[in-house]
Amino acid sequence: MSTLRTPSRRVVSTFVHEIGPQLVPQKRSFATTILEPPPAAALTTKPRISTSFSDRINSGPSFADFINNPQDAPLTTAEALELETVEIGPAGRKRQHTRLPSWLKTPIPSNDNYKRIKNDLRGLGLHTVCEEARCPNISDCWGGSKKSAATATIMLMGDTCTRGCRFCSVKTSRRPPPLDVHEPENTAEALKRWGLGYVVLTSVDRDDLADGGSKHFAETIMKIKQKAPTMLVEALTGDFAGDLEQVAIVAKSGLDVYAHNVETTPELTPYVRDRRATFAQSISVLKAAKAAKPELITKTSIMLGLGETEEQLWDTLRQLRAANVDVVTFGQYMRPTKRHLKVEEYITPAAFELWRQRAMDLGFLYCASGPLVRSSYKAGEAFIENVLKKRAKKSDLVAAEVLGRFEALKSS
Repeated sequence: MSTLRTPSRRVVSTFVHEIGPQLVPQKRSFATTILEPPPAAALTTKPRISTSFSDRINSGPSFADFINNPQDAPLTTAEALELETVEIGPAGRKRQHTRLPSWLKTPIPSNDNYKRIKNDLRGLGLHTVCEEARCPNISDCWGGSKKSAATATIMLMGDTCTRGCRFCSVKTSRRPPPLDVHEPENTAEALKRWGLGYVVLTSVDRDDLADGGSKHFAETIMKIKQKAPTMLVEALTGDFAGDLEQVAIVAKSGLDVYAHNVETTPELTPYVRDRRATFAQSISVLKAAKAAKPELITKTSIMLGLGETEEQLWDTLRQLRAANVDVVTFGQYMRPTKRHLKVEEYITPAAFELWRQRAMDLGFLYCASGPLVRSSYKAGEAFIENVLKKRAKKSDLVAAEVLGRFEALKSS
């Protein structure tokens, strides 16, 4: 018979767990409920630690610093230069920061013409130098106005250049993507749709191609002339690595203005441009274009603010006139990113006007000069368009006069 086991005795502990006062519920009636303010210590926050980044943000330019307000009274040159430089950074490590002068501010692009051109470009897979080179005139050119039609500078042969100039923001590669065979047709179709009177075609440098892209350029120009015979075409080309036969192919393709930019003075060229580009080579391109088609208007552009001297600029202008260049433009160099050349000087509008007058005195057909002027700026295009139309009218009158004399001789 099994024995019954006596159950073990349970021992009740006398330990009492004390509940903290913060967990004891407070009994209050609805009529007496009061929200007590937290203690003063809880309201104090730690002071913000100053950093160089936050100081740069707080002391740097605001959004309004980059936007032009048409209602603002214009500043004098002296006032603008006083506002140009500020000190930023924490105490003991402050440094000078140069803001854009007032004359370099531009409005935000927003109107219907701008949106239409942008949508057309995206739909047809086209590129513009306006976007790739971050041109400050994009609002003015794409937007148009009551006095001038909207314009865009089409960039052919892709958005990737084989060269790496130190002033340019266009991306670079030794092996860019292949050419788009539909680009000439798409470009001509877009330009016909916009109904422009004057268009500028430019391109990246394509040293990877045997002809440098000259035939692609020429095909695009010919298709534009087929679809819009009255449209005036300017081609802003590279130097084709000095191959002047390629220059002649483009010059004879039906265009009206041949442009090639020397960019800066001979002395600064090795410092500013890609090592494969030389000032002498650029001069030879402009000469070859004029030789291939003497009635062509030839054009070039120079950036100011890179550290050039007056003597260097005078010499550059004389060499351009000796090469029979018709049109020159001056514009302010503006640094695209911190990886590019810094701006040595912001040139005043008065100085730009002085160089415009000097260029005209040397015998240039036209000179556009101003802080925001670029090689394809539409103010210059309007003048050149007038010149070309007058030339065409004059040649028609001469032809009519010759024909009249011929008919008179036949009847006598």
